[in-house]
Amino acid sequence: MEAELLFRKREGLSETAFVEVVIWRVSDPVRGSGHGFKYRLVLVAGGVCLLRYDNEAGKGDHKHVGESEMPYRFTDLATLQADFWKDVEQWRTGQ
Repeated sequence: MEAELLFRKREGLSETAFVEVVIWRVSDPVRGSGHGFKYRLVLVAGGVCLLRYDNEAGKGDHKHVGESEMPYRFTDLATLQADFWKDVEQWRTGQ
């Protein structure tokens, strides 16, 4: 499988928290996903991954919230990023 890096950004939110977004275009869909992207969007605070959206081979599109893992319905990259940032904002505001 060939992959082309489309986007990589790491952004600090505080002295102990950051987000990292990495998105590749892939020649063949990742096993378990039906689209041409491989992605990882994470929120880390205090050295602990609190939130992660990814499409690991075999698992398909899903998200981790703390210790829980749940399916994620991928529609497009814009929605993926909007959903991730919405969850980050909820964490930041304590909702």
